[in-house]
Amino acid sequence: MTSLANRHDYLPAAGNDLFLPFYDLLSRALGSTAVHHTLLAQAGIETGHTVLEIGCGTGNLTVLAQRAVPGADVIGTDPDPRALARAERKAPGIRFERAYAQDLPHPDGSADRVLSALMLHHLDAETKAAVAAETFRVLRPGGRLHIADIGGPMTPADGPAARRYLRSEYLRGNLGDALPTLLRAAGFDTEQVLSHPHRTLGRVTYYRATRPGNAGR
Repeated sequence: MTSLANRHDYLPAAGNDLFLPFYDLLSRALGSTAVHHTLLAQAGIETGHTVLEIGCGTGNLTVLAQRAVPGADVIGTDPDPRALARAERKAPGIRFERAYAQDLPHPDGSADRVLSALMLHHLDAETKAAVAAETFRVLRPGGRLHIADIGGPMTPADGPAARRYLRSEYLRGNLGDALPTLLRAAGFDTEQVLSHPHRTLGRVTYYRATRPGNAGR
């Protein structure tokens, strides 16, 4: 997706390169830390697992996952080189790669878990479908994609932020059962794990999408 103000073919981590120094502060203010902890608890990462985070930005979830399970191989991926540089400065011992979520530099069936936090709502429908197909490709049979994002069964009763998002044409691909439908079309067995109203994000919904087959490692 192109950001005209930045002349990129991706959306910078803070929406604009100029805002990147404030990204972590804004992210915490929006409540992303709690979202990351909840998603990580659902992921069931174990020692020996290979874990990819797509759209890692400045690496907050990647760092949290690696520190929670030091024996896992956790890799953060993002197309924004400036965000990755900040991630590497924060956690020099953790691996970060420049990559688009729809074109990951990893072999077929090489990952046990893929994580996505508050990223998919930025993508258009075509790119979202490509990301679903690519994560299916890189996961082992039995491997899982864990998603936390804005949307799901959001209604006006979820508050002012939700009412604003419900008027957004851009967020339509995240509302109702749109994400589970897309993931099932890519071949995943998909279920909604949790959904709750959120003061600043309207509603956050968590999904578990499993690539069918024998359980991964």
